[in-house]
Amino acid sequence: MSANLSNGLYLVTIVTFILALRFLSSPRRARLGNQLGAAGMLLAIVVTLAQDEIEGYLWIAIAMAIGAVVGAIGARRVKMTAMPQMVALFNGVGGGAVALIALAEFHNLAPESGRLELNLSVAMIVSAIIGSISFAGSLIAFAKLQELIGGRPIVYPGQKVVNALVIAAALGLAAVILAGTESQWLLVGVIVAALAFGVFFVLPIGGADMPVVISLLNACTGLAASAAGFALHQNVLIVSGALVGASGTLLTLLMGKAMNRSITNVLFGAFGQIQSGTGAALADGRTARATTADDVAIMLSYARRVVIVPGYGLAVAQAQHDVRQLADLLEEKGVDVRYAIHPVAGRMPGHMNVLLAEANVPYDRLFEMEEINAELPQTDVAVVIGANDVVNSAARNDPTSPIYGMPIIDVDKAANVVVIKRSLSPGFAGIDNPLFYEAKTAMLYGDAKQALEQLLTAVKSL
Repeated sequence: MSANLSNGLYLVTIVTFILALRFLSSPRRARLGNQLGAAGMLLAIVVTLAQDEIEGYLWIAIAMAIGAVVGAIGARRVKMTAMPQMVALFNGVGGGAVALIALAEFHNLAPESGRLELNLSVAMIVSAIIGSISFAGSLIAFAKLQELIGGRPIVYPGQKVVNALVIAAALGLAAVILAGTESQWLLVGVIVAALAFGVFFVLPIGGADMPVVISLLNACTGLAASAAGFALHQNVLIVSGALVGASGTLLTLLMGKAMNRSITNVLFGAFGQIQSGTGAALADGRTARATTADDVAIMLSYARRVVIVPGYGLAVAQAQHDVRQLADLLEEKGVDVRYAIHPVAGRMPGHMNVLLAEANVPYDRLFEMEEINAELPQTDVAVVIGANDVVNSAARNDPTSPIYGMPIIDVDKAANVVVIKRSLSPGFAGIDNPLFYEAKTAMLYGDAKQALEQLLTAVKSL
């Protein structure tokens, strides 16, 4: 294939990636965006394999077959609740692949060319360091989300000093390489130190901050891929990596703003440690008030407006279809039903949007936090399903709370609040929620799916 033709086709690929990001910004066109991105990637692979210098097609085909099988199984069998873990894992694999590409390219070029060009060496080192950090950090994020290790911050004395020494070792070895000692074992040392830093970097971050960490590591993988593109002289890799890096960075900043916390506080604040609390009653003697499905059904059926706040518990119970059926039933009775979406609800960005889209909830029924908060004082019933931290009134009322200042969905301003939850245990952030003990709050204990099925039966009988 000629250089002009391949460059032209790569340009088409770049355009499809840009359009894919554009379409993914809207739920109505997200499917088309995914299809465009996949088509662009397929085109890039075909064009790359058509290059004259490509060899070893058998091994490439075997690797692609393995990857295709793993990807297909992951896409079809992984539950919605495990989607954040899969995203973290796949993102880590991307970072690890970039680091291996940097090592392989260094191995191929350094012995033959004598002294590598400075820009080439820098590109390889940057992609190796950032890719390794993203790989190791994503694995730790996966382990926390999968609860293979505790979700709370893992801290120890002198941790920041250790982190500084590890990253200094990686940068020191990189400096030796740039100074002219182009040994691949030095690059291996850089990668090992970066891997260690990735582990130490994510361990002290609490599970409640994993959505921010995932988006940040995703940005890192994009930057690493872009740097690898400079090393490989691949424009399509440079642009696609830059797109991922820029979008991931923007998403990280937006999520930090949604939590009213700086990114440095998320990364170095060791947020998410379990707070004291009995989980049954507050210090002033108030207790949580339990209710039944029949009582809630009456409350919902005679309401004018109902706002549903989905959370991770809804995803765990796979109850998104049940909540859609309940909303349809209430709308038949003339009730105005809306959904309130918090930017960091769930375990990854957009988790609740994807969950409700799977149940074909109309897009115009989904309202972001800023939009719905203005409507809650005129709402008869707010139904919280499996959410905790994003409706925790301590964020607004308790200056001593670790989440004080974080924007929340103001469900406590509704006339009545119904919380569907298994128990009074703290949320993923490990913080008790005073909302559960408010006089206007009724607790419907149980699995979200079972509770919603009971509600459906009760509403139908009215």
